[in-house]
Amino acid sequence: MQITRTRTALLVIDAIEASDAVYEPDRATAAYRAGVARVVDACHEAGVPVLFCNDAHLPGLDQELRLWGDHGIAGRTRIFPEIDRREGDRIVPKRRYSAFFGTDLDLTLRELGVTCVIAVGADTNICVLHTLADAYFLAYDSIVVEDATLTFLCGTQEGAIEHCVKCYGSQVVTVAELVGALGEHTTA
Repeated sequence: MQITRTRTALLVIDAIEASDAVYEPDRATAAYRAGVARVVDACHEAGVPVLFCNDAHLPGLDQELRLWGDHGIAGRTRIFPEIDRREGDRIVPKRRYSAFFGTDLDLTLRELGVTCVIAVGADTNICVLHTLADAYFLAYDSIVVEDATLTFLCGTQEGAIEHCVKCYGSQVVTVAELVGALGEHTTA
């Protein structure tokens, strides 16, 4: 795998915690959370832009809340403390599953010259999947870091990954493979 750093960005999708039914911290996800943090660190070191695409729902208004209950409420979430955020990282608040829908993510990526997105985060079968669908529809290439994504609300991790590959042409890698590619085989 070869990654062109100046044409690639990392999308960290809903790597957040809160005191609500969906995002309440779960110690069983420690390996996943460590994987997300490791990918963020590797992207920082390689000069790949990092964008946090976080739920920022409006209470009593957002359609998603009718299905899942109150979760990811704007101002009541926090990015995983394991993640080292840096100056220059961007936050993209989102009110729907896709980080592209109703946000300026596409505009930001185009202004950065990005043609390929790397996806980590959760839920693989919902927000990651819908974000990668829109990335595909907008002609971005995509990479999914399998062990830095997590399915916990519906469906299976395997089904979500298969969907990303078959329907959106996503390349699937592990954290170790991505970190290796960023450290050794990247081009400017």
